[in-house]
Amino acid sequence: MSASAPEPNAPHPHSGEALRARYGERYRWLLLMAVMMGTVASVMSSTVVNVAIPGLSHQFALGQERAQWVTSGFMVAMTVSMLTTPWLLARFGYRATYAGCMWLLMAGGIVGGFAQSFNLVLAARVAEGLAAGVVQPIPAIIIMRAFQPHEQGRALGLFTTGVVLAPALGPSIGGILVDWFGWRSIFFMVVPFCLGSLWMGRRYVPTTAPGGALATRSESLDWLGLVLGTLGTLSLLDGLVSVRSETPLHAASVLAFAAACFGAFVWWQARRTRLGQAPLMNLHLFRWRPFAMGSLVAAIYGTALFGSTYLLPVYMQMGLGLSASTVGSVMLPAGLILAGTIALVSRWADRLPANGLVSIGLAILALSFSMMVTIGPSASLWLLIAYSAVGRIGLGFILPSLNLGAMRGLENDLISQASSVINFLRMLGGAAGVSLCGIVLEWRLAAYGASLTSGENVAARLAAFNEVFLMLAALCALAMLAARSLGPHSRA
Repeated sequence: MSASAPEPNAPHPHSGEALRARYGERYRWLLLMAVMMGTVASVMSSTVVNVAIPGLSHQFALGQERAQWVTSGFMVAMTVSMLTTPWLLARFGYRATYAGCMWLLMAGGIVGGFAQSFNLVLAARVAEGLAAGVVQPIPAIIIMRAFQPHEQGRALGLFTTGVVLAPALGPSIGGILVDWFGWRSIFFMVVPFCLGSLWMGRRYVPTTAPGGALATRSESLDWLGLVLGTLGTLSLLDGLVSVRSETPLHAASVLAFAAACFGAFVWWQARRTRLGQAPLMNLHLFRWRPFAMGSLVAAIYGTALFGSTYLLPVYMQMGLGLSASTVGSVMLPAGLILAGTIALVSRWADRLPANGLVSIGLAILALSFSMMVTIGPSASLWLLIAYSAVGRIGLGFILPSLNLGAMRGLENDLISQASSVINFLRMLGGAAGVSLCGIVLEWRLAAYGASLTSGENVAARLAAFNEVFLMLAALCALAMLAARSLGPHSRA
C-alpha cells in the first residue's frame, strides 16, 4: 500500500469524528451555528408571510377562509414532516438531509415569488413547510447529544436567541418590502439565508452527527403512519374551517374522521413498536411523565403562540388600520426584548426547575393577551409596543426551558424521536391555533355585524379581536396546569 493511500479505518473526511478532530472543542458550537442559519431561514419563512396576507388577499380576491390557508398549508406540511426527521437523518445522514431541505426551502421561496396563481403560491408554501418541518427538530437533537447537561441551557439559549431574531426582524423588513415592492418580495427574503446555510452546512454539518449513524438501506419509512398523520392533520383543519359554514353535519363528520385517523395512527405506532419496527412516534416516550406533560404544554402553547402570530398582524392592519411597515416597526422592539430575555433565562435553565420557568412564562404570556383588550383605535403606538413586549418576555421564559424540562432524563437513543415528537405536537397545536383564531374571529365578527374589509363598525371589529385575545389568555392558563408536572430541570 502506498504512503498516500488512506488508512483502512480512517473516518470519512466529513464525518462528525473527522470534523471534531479538524476544528477541536469549538466544533460543536460551529455546528450549532450552521444549523441555526438553516433554522432561521425556516422560521422566517413561516412568520414573515403573515404581513403579506392582506396583499395576497387583494391580488387573488381571496376571502378570509382561503387566505388563511397560506399560513395553515405551510403549518400542516411542517407539522407532518417533523415526524420524518429521525428516519431521514438515519437513512441519508445529517449533511444530505440538511442540504436537501435548504434547496427545497429556497425553491419554494422563488416559485412563490414568481407565482401567478393562488394555487401555485399555496404549493410553494407547502414545499417550504415540508423543508422547515424536517430542519427544526435537528438543533435540539444536536444540543442534547453534543453538549454536556451543564452547558445545554447556554447552547439552547445561543441558538434560540439567534432564531428569534428572524421573527423579530422579519416582519419589520417584510413590512417595508411589502409597502415598497409588494407582497412578492416577501417570498424572496428566504433566498440569501438559504444560500448562507448551504455554505455553512458544507463546512460544518457532518454526514453523521453526535450519536447518529447511517441506517441500512433495508429500513423503510413508516408510510402508513405518515399518511394517517397527514390525513388526521388535514381533516382537523378542514373540520375547524367547516365549523364556520352552514353545514354543521359536514364539520362534525370531518372532525370525527380526523379523530379516527389520529386514533388509527396511535394504534399503528404501538403495533410497530411491539413488532420491533421503527415507528414515526415512539409511544414509550410518554412513559416519562415530564415528557408527557411537556408535550401537552407544547401543544397548548403552540395553539396560543401560532394563533397569536397569525392574529397580531391582521389585528394591527385590519383592526387598527396600521400599515404593513408600521406593524413591522411595532413588532421589532418586542422581538429584540425576546432575544435578550432568552439570553438571560437560558443561563437559569441549567440550574432552575423547568416547571417554574415555564409557568412564569405562560402567566406573563396570558397577561399580555389580556392587556390587548385595553387597546383602542386612538391608543398610542408605544402602548401597543409595550404590550407586545410583555408577551415576548413570557415567550423568553418558555422557549429555553420547555424542551430541556421535557427531554432531560430520556435515554440517548430516544432523543431524536423526542425532539421530533414534541415539535410535532407543538406545531399540530399551532396549525389548529391558526384555524381556531380564524374561526372565532369570523364568528365574533358576524355576531357583532362587523367585517374586516369594511371601514365601518370599528368598535365592533375591535371587540371581536378582543374576545379572541381572551381565548388565547385562557389557553395559556390551561397550559400552566400541565407545566407543573415538568419536574426538576435534570435527571442525570
